[in-house]
Amino acid sequence: MKFSENWLRELVDIKADRAALAHALTMAGLEVEELTPLGEQLAGVVVAEIVGAEKHPEADRLQVCRVDAGQGEPLQIVCGAPNARVGIKVPLATVGAELPGGIQIKAARLRGVESSGMLCSAKELGIDADASGLLELPADAPVGQPLAAYLGLPDASIELKLTPNRPDCLGLVGLAHDVAALFGSHVRMPALAEAPVGVDARRGIRLEAGADAPRYLGRIIDGVDPQARTPLWLAERLRRAGLRPISAIVDVTNYVMLELGQPLHAFDDDQLEGDIVVRHARAGETLKLLDGSQARLDPGFLVIADEHKALAVAGVMGGYDSRVTDAARRIFLESAHFAPAAIMGRARKLGMHTDASHRFERGVDPELPRRALERATELLLAIAGGKAGPVLAAENPADLPKPVPVVLRRTRLKRVLGLEVADAEVARIFGALGMQVESIADGWRITAPTSRFDIEREEDLVEEVARIYGYDHVPTHTPSGALRLATEAEARVPELALREQLASRGYYEAVNLSFLSAELLARWGFVDALVPLANPLSADLAVMRPSLLPGLIEALRHNRARQQERVRLFEVARVFAAGDPPVETPSLAIAACGSARAEQWGEASRPLDFHDLKGELDAIVAWGGEPQRWSVHADGLPGWLHPGRGARVARDGHTVGYLGALHPQLAKALDLGPDVHVLELALEPLLARRLPKATAVPRFPSVRRDIAVDLPEEVSWAQVEQTVRTALGGPLIELRLFDRYAGKGVETGRKSLAMGLILQDASRTLTDDDADRFVREAMAALETSCKARWRG
Repeated sequence: MKFSENWLRELVDIKADRAALAHALTMAGLEVEELTPLGEQLAGVVVAEIVGAEKHPEADRLQVCRVDAGQGEPLQIVCGAPNARVGIKVPLATVGAELPGGIQIKAARLRGVESSGMLCSAKELGIDADASGLLELPADAPVGQPLAAYLGLPDASIELKLTPNRPDCLGLVGLAHDVAALFGSHVRMPALAEAPVGVDARRGIRLEAGADAPRYLGRIIDGVDPQARTPLWLAERLRRAGLRPISAIVDVTNYVMLELGQPLHAFDDDQLEGDIVVRHARAGETLKLLDGSQARLDPGFLVIADEHKALAVAGVMGGYDSRVTDAARRIFLESAHFAPAAIMGRARKLGMHTDASHRFERGVDPELPRRALERATELLLAIAGGKAGPVLAAENPADLPKPVPVVLRRTRLKRVLGLEVADAEVARIFGALGMQVESIADGWRITAPTSRFDIEREEDLVEEVARIYGYDHVPTHTPSGALRLATEAEARVPELALREQLASRGYYEAVNLSFLSAELLARWGFVDALVPLANPLSADLAVMRPSLLPGLIEALRHNRARQQERVRLFEVARVFAAGDPPVETPSLAIAACGSARAEQWGEASRPLDFHDLKGELDAIVAWGGEPQRWSVHADGLPGWLHPGRGARVARDGHTVGYLGALHPQLAKALDLGPDVHVLELALEPLLARRLPKATAVPRFPSVRRDIAVDLPEEVSWAQVEQTVRTALGGPLIELRLFDRYAGKGVETGRKSLAMGLILQDASRTLTDDDADRFVREAMAALETSCKARWRG
């Protein structure tokens, strides 16, 4: 928000200088981002008229001008400005004046011709950046008057960096309420007078967008002069607010937007056909906008239309074909309220940002449209003439936001701020901010104006008191109070401990964005159950990630591109799947490549393989104390895993993740080598931990029996282990696999496994007969479930 300091001071008395005003605004949360003084040193600069101009005898680009400065005889000035000509009124810096930047004006000879002063551009005067030519003043500018008095200088252009929750300060009147509260003053509201109806010109209005557009007002003004010149005072206020004057009609709509905060738009009424219709755009509908661009719309956009065509993208920009041109004599002036959610992100989707969208997507006071329409009508009639028709209005009152009273407790205010603010001061602050204040037994009941979308709860009111009363008045006492210590659940491994474990194993933690491009996800084969963003930051960040691996692999690629051959990364974060609402799942992902061990002298270098990553899985699973509940399987692999070097990870038979090498086709598409291995697991099963349980030290010794069996190659060790444990139950306290063999003496397609059965009974010593019986039971179960045979 950029504005003129003098304009603000007209709306509210400010008993402070410019520096104090800027400091007060910043301390109240309205940060002054830039402050540019204007016209600080203009003593000796007056309004003058060029009454004669001849070519310089010694220079093609210079003219010798005779200038009337209201001081008797015309002065002779040598000037090189391209727009210097007889009849225009311009600023003249007389001899002895000092311009901004330290330029001293002296009598001089230029190419042999005397020059008694300097005709000035706006840049030379320090009031604008335009240095293309002389600053041309209106024809009625009084010759000889000091320029500062004529232009209302000195002044300053102040730019605020507003947070999105303060759209009320995007208009000078809204900002003036904050300033009035800060300096104990009152706002002088611009006079509101209903324009006299001079012509019975009407047009129907239909609202077909529901709650997205609950209020729309318009008025026809007939007989306007499109060639009317914008008054100097209005043009200067626009210029100092960062807007270029364009035409009287456009300038008035911009002026009212800056003053009240309500965007307006004017149509050429002769280009409209039938009723005005506020509706959603149709799929594939297009509209040529004021800037000449072609907007392709969808039903997510609101449009202002007539009976046959779209006229404007509501809350963003008007259409080219219905614009007000120099030939327009009859205009339709609109003023509307749109729901912020209906406008939010629409301008960015069209690749633009406009003053109207900036305000509407943050929230504009729903009570402003009529006031703004009357104010704009008043200015237009005074500047461009014409006759106003009646105000035409359509609204859905049930869909308009209504202020809700919020209670502020006196004790809560004191507790949060750490100091006691007098009741009278609290009432003054809220009153100056335009809020209704009602005293109740334990505090106040505050009703915010409809412009304050940010006042929703008690904490918002506490913030208002703190802002206006002054953060520098809040004491800096050390907080005190009883702190309740959070207790860690014993049945869950702390997430921090998992991160520390991975870091201790040589992995670096990565933090990636939760958004990815649909194109990247398609490479991985993620096309179903995706969660697209309604308002993405860019096309490359348009979908919520369904897996941590695509982002982690991109980080790995980034490191490898910078000569890091051995990379170890992990990430703990959430992934997202489609649902209502979308399903969020905490996950752990690991990506690794390069050599299995860091470079060293004690061991030969070898590339990372599947079993290295399987070892990492075993290490982190062991933290839960129940590794027997975990298993890996070669079936059911996703398309992004290598079919012969990947595995599905399960806990209690339920799939919780995958590990292995990337599929060669995916690795090639991502420009990766064949050595990249990954692991991704759902986090919660990984953090589940068995509670420690004390047991007596066994009084009786254990017994070990070793058995060797051959069985089909496709039978996994996990299946064998589960079969033996189920068959023997409690007496089997440990099962150890100590040999695997395939080759001579074993049939093709089968393998030999040798395992040790550690047996123990808490009540007695097991005999040889007991041990032999357990071995027979184990073999019987293996023969039935795993097609195993004794191997002698």
